[in-house]
Order: sequence, then C-alpha cells, then structure tokens
Amino acid sequence: MTHEDNSVELQPRSSYRDLPQHMAAEQPRSWSLDLLLRRLRSIESNQGDKFASIMEAMGKFGPFQRRLVALSFIPNLLAVVFMYADLLVAAEQKAYCNTSWILAVGPNLSEAEQLNLTLPRDINGSFLTCRMFLPVNWDLDSIIKYGLNYTQSCSQGWVYPESKTRSVINEFDLVCGEEFSPEAVQSMFLTGLLTGALIFGFISDKLGRYPSILLSNVGIIVFGFGTAFVNSFHQYLFFRFGVSQALVGHSITSMALTVEWLVGEHRAHAIILSQCFYSLGLIFLSAFAYSFSNWRLLFLLGTAPVLFLVSFIWILPESPRWLLVKGKVEEAKHVLRYAADMNKRTIPLSLLDKLQVPGKNVTNASILDFYNNSQLRKVTLVMGCVWFSVGHSYSTLTLKMRDFGVKYQMSAIIPGMMGMPARLCSLFLFEHFGRKWTMAGSLFQGSFLNLLILFIPSELKTTLMLLILVGQISLTALITLFFAYGAELLPTILRTTGLGLVTLAWASGSFVSLAFITWSPPSITNYIGCISAILSLSLFYMLPETQHLPHSDTLDHFPLYRRRGMSSNLNKDDLLAEAKLYGGVSEEVAKNTLLNAMMEPDPALFSTPSRSREASTSSQDA
Repeated sequence: MTHEDNSVELQPRSSYRDLPQHMAAEQPRSWSLDLLLRRLRSIESNQGDKFASIMEAMGKFGPFQRRLVALSFIPNLLAVVFMYADLLVAAEQKAYCNTSWILAVGPNLSEAEQLNLTLPRDINGSFLTCRMFLPVNWDLDSIIKYGLNYTQSCSQGWVYPESKTRSVINEFDLVCGEEFSPEAVQSMFLTGLLTGALIFGFISDKLGRYPSILLSNVGIIVFGFGTAFVNSFHQYLFFRFGVSQALVGHSITSMALTVEWLVGEHRAHAIILSQCFYSLGLIFLSAFAYSFSNWRLLFLLGTAPVLFLVSFIWILPESPRWLLVKGKVEEAKHVLRYAADMNKRTIPLSLLDKLQVPGKNVTNASILDFYNNSQLRKVTLVMGCVWFSVGHSYSTLTLKMRDFGVKYQMSAIIPGMMGMPARLCSLFLFEHFGRKWTMAGSLFQGSFLNLLILFIPSELKTTLMLLILVGQISLTALITLFFAYGAELLPTILRTTGLGLVTLAWASGSFVSLAFITWSPPSITNYIGCISAILSLSLFYMLPETQHLPHSDTLDHFPLYRRRGMSSNLNKDDLLAEAKLYGGVSEEVAKNTLLNAMMEPDPALFSTPSRSREASTSSQDA
C-alpha cells in the first residue's frame, strides 16, 4: 500500500529472516516497536481518512491551496505594525518643565537662555527634568542679575526641545512620575492575548473559521484606526488591548483553517513559512517607521492595508473538515468541488458520496471536554506546561537584555528579525527528526542558556548578550514549531479552543516573568524558568509524534494519537490490541508486520491461519 504523503511498505514475513544477522541485532527493540506502530498508523491514515483520498483526487497542493497559504502571509506581514508598535511610538524623550512664562518679560531670549534662567541644575551640571524655578514678577534684568532661588514641580506642562517627532511620551507627557512603562504596556497587550485566545478560539469552533477570521479583521480595523485618534494614554492602552485580542484571534483561526485544507508535510511547511513573514514585516517596519514624524500616522498607514482583508468575505473558503464535524455535509461537498475546479481537477462522485459526519453527537463537544476527556486533558496539560515554560523563558531573556543597556526597542526587534533563518532551519529539522525531538531540543537549548547566564561574570558583557540572543532566537523558532504541532495534534472539533488554551499558558508564563523580575531578585525568574523547563521536558515524552499522521477530527478519533509505552516489556498481545484500533489493518497484516519488527518473534504465538489449520489437521490425524 503506497500513499503520496504516508508511504507504507509491508514486508513479507520472510524479509526478517532474509536480513543479515548483524543488521537485525543492531536494531533496538523499542525502535522496532515504535516503527511498527507508526506503520500501522500510516496504514490507517491511508485507508480510514476519506478526506485524504478526496484531497489526493482534488490535488494536494494545487493553485487553490497555494492561494490559501498566500492569503495567510499578508495578515502576518501587516500584523507586525500592531505587535511592535509600542517599541516605535515610545522612543526616549528628554523632557523639561515648560517655562514660557519668562518670555513675557524677555521675548527675545533664545531657548538655551530661557532654560538657563528658569531651570535648576543637578550636581553634574545638567538641567533637572521635573523641577523649575518659581515664576516671579521681576523684570528680565533683575532675573539675570539676582537669579531665581525657589523651585517647584512643573506646573505648566513640559517641553521636549531635543525631540523632532511626536510620540506617545511627549503627546501625553509620560514623564516625572507618569513615565512610560514598557512592562505595563506589555502586560495590557498580554491581557488582550489571554482574553482574545479564549474568545476567538470558542467562536471559531462554534461558528466556523470563516466568520471568526472576518470578525478578527474587523477588530483589527476598528481598534487599529481607533488607536490613531485616542486622547489619553488610558485610551491608548484600551485600544492596544482590543487590537491584541483581534490579532491572536486571526492568528489561531487562520492557522487552523490552513492545516485543515492541507495534508502531509504541507501542513507544517505552510505554518512555518507563514510565520516567517513576521520577521520580514519587522524588517520593513524598522526601515520605514523612523521616517514617520507622528506616531498617529504609523497606526493610520499600518491599518489602511488591513481594509484589503475585508475582501476575504468573497475569496476565503470555510474548512471542509469543520463543516463535516458540524454535520454540514452538503456544504463541505460544495467547497471541495469549488477547490477542485480551481485546481482543474475532478473529484469522483463515489468519493464525495462517502463523506459523512465522522461520529455521533459531534456537535456536543465543548470546552468542558478538555476536562472530561482524559486523553485530551493530558495532552492539553502537557502542552500548557511547555507553553508556560516557553513564554516565561522568552520574556525573561528579553528583560535581561535591557539590563545590559540595550534599548527597549532593540531588545525585541533584533531577535524578531533573526527569527526567519531560525524558523527556516527548524523546518528542515522538523521534517528529518520529527516534531517532538526538534521541539524538545529547542526548548532545552533556550532554557539551558537562560540558566547559564547566571554563572557568567557580568564583566563579560558581550558573551552574555550573545547567549541571550541565541536563546531568544531558539525560543522564537520553538513558538512557531509548537503552533504547527498543536494545530496538527488537536482534534478539528476543538482545535482553535485548544490553541487558545495553550496560548493562555504562554501569556501566563510571560506575566509571571514580568512580575518576578520586577518585584524579586532577578535571578529568581531564571530559576523558575529552568524548573518549568525541566518539568516540561520530563513530560514531553507523553505527547505523540504527529508527522505523517492524519488529522483527528472528533473526540472519538482522538485516542488514535495515544502513545503507549514503547518499553521492552510490551508484549505481543498489547501490540495486537493496539493494531486493532486501526480498522484498515487486517489481523494477518498486523501479525506479519509484528514478525518483521520484533527481534525475537514467536511463531507459535503468531502463527498464520494456514499454519493453524495445518496444526489442527495434524492433531486430528494423530
């Protein structure tokens, strides 16, 4: 049995005996058993997944799928404006008290003379930014002769003589006790991610991928344009909260829609390549953002292209897998025929007629199933633990970068730009070493560097910054990989809800990092990150490998992904019980495959029906 994505070759029973003895001995027992189960699952993917057969007839990656993937590139390119806007609209500003009162008596004073007469100086000779001399009713000559002695806090606002652009800092006077706090803004953005992941994950699974994406696009337009017209910093925070909800909703929903239209290796490729456009967008944004003289213009010009995304209402297809699990079989057939027409292919009616609702009572699935279904609960908890560790470690490394004098903007922009080559490299590892071990290696590397920086002397500033940067890049790639893995692993009926829950865990890890690094010794958050990483790595083995496996559409199909222990004490009866989970595998095929995979086959236990009949005949003759 062969398949384009999941090729399976069942060797005859004699093939094991034909192998040289030294080659057979070199194959570990656990590896052979693991290979067997992956073969069985590949057989199931070919024979049990009717949707995969339809995709093969329709064209696995034709013009329709390429257009769909390209449509996911554009939003990621534009989303960078809203994700990194805080880094660009809050550049450092040197503020001084507004002392224009002296111009009433000395209108010809230069700016330097005005500051020299009205502002007190610090011990080092620089002007104080939050104090001014008390205004007096003297004439200019008296002020110059006697000087001013009594100071007070700024009472008439602030001026920014060294600034040539308008930012949120000089727009809302975020100085002198009201300073712009990157941590506060990031906390508000993360809060939006938390609520948006839950809300849009629920909406997408209940109403569909199509309406959820359109709703998130409307949210980006409303809150994006609205940010350009706010009148206070609190309004700015509210609109940033709103746009972060829409961003995460669009991200997880478009990701689910993409993987549900693709099969085989195209699923992970599409997600990883799509997220590379975050890095590409950041490169373009960094090149052009500093040419904007007003921060409001950045949001206006950044939101305007999003209006194009409204056209998705005419060109964006609904997920046929979601339609099937919701019982909308005729609508699923319609979108499949539409996709086949674009690919200039024809789906045989015999295949379309086989489409049916993949289970009973599938529409009753809800968020409570993440608690009621033991397998789904286990997978979600492990993924949540890993996500918490990733979010915590990444946030910690970013905050550590600022301790070495790196500007707030550069500490996030540089790792974001370097994320593209890291993602492309991880794409190669993803396909050659599997999902699990590629992600485990990235998590170990990022967490190890998080711990290592505690033992490097602070004098080695360059070395520390290099280690932090490598750790950030590794975790950036891991975030993309885990999104792709989670989209493959979770069942269609609750895919976006599950992605929302694990995104909540990621944001929670960032929250904890912000809290501990602000209110506790800096080293505490590093140790917390390492402990959570060790726990995550110890639980990682519980997650299944999804490479070349079919989608799990309902909770009834989800147990197909369970991973039984592959220890050497796993007996043959257990393996046959595992094989019976896959309806497309006959008992004869399973037995023959087991004989090929196991080191010491037991012919008596795994005798074929023909041999059994011979043995029965011999016993009767006797």
